Amino acid sequence: MFPELETKRLILRKIVENDAGEILECFSNEEVLRYYGQKSLESIDQVKEIIKNFSKGYEEKRLIKWGIQLKGKEKLIGTIGFQEWYSEHRKANVSYALFPEHWKKGYATEAVHEAISYGFNELQLNRIGAIVFTQNSGSIALLSKLGFKKEGTLREYMFQNGLPFDTYVYSLLRGEAKI
Repeated sequence: MFPELETKRLILRKIVENDAGEILECFSNEEVLRYYGQKSLESIDQVKEIIKNFSKGYEEKRLIKWGIQLKGKEKLIGTIGFQEWYSEHRKANVSYALFPEHWKKGYATEAVHEAISYGFNELQLNRIGAIVFTQNSGSIALLSKLGFKKEGTLREYMFQNGLPFDTYVYSLLRGEAKI
């Protein structure tokens, strides 16, 4: 059964086909995608296929992706999840995206904290990593606040809008986490 997580203000829940419109809206927003390393999504059918892949990835224990919603509201405000999840190596990478109108309100910090707690306590991860564009000061501050350590730079590691960008590698180890 897919895990639903709850924080003081948020619910992290399974993304379902009915969320396709909101996912399309989020991942076709240029502000959201600026530092995401992904092409803009273009159609509901494309998003529905991605949602199916989320379910399949969870069943195969390769990824887990939650929709983030405010308590008492129906609409998603973003997504968070683990990809590159390797049970045998006890590691995964975290990624997250919120609609711009929900930035700078602490929601991303709250969601990431809950996800990493779940990763360490329930998935038995030892390492959670993050790949962040060097220009993404918001994510850099968030990860640092949660105890992630910068390990280095991956030169021209991701492309966005046809241009290469350097990224930082961050990680948090189970023994370092304040959860």
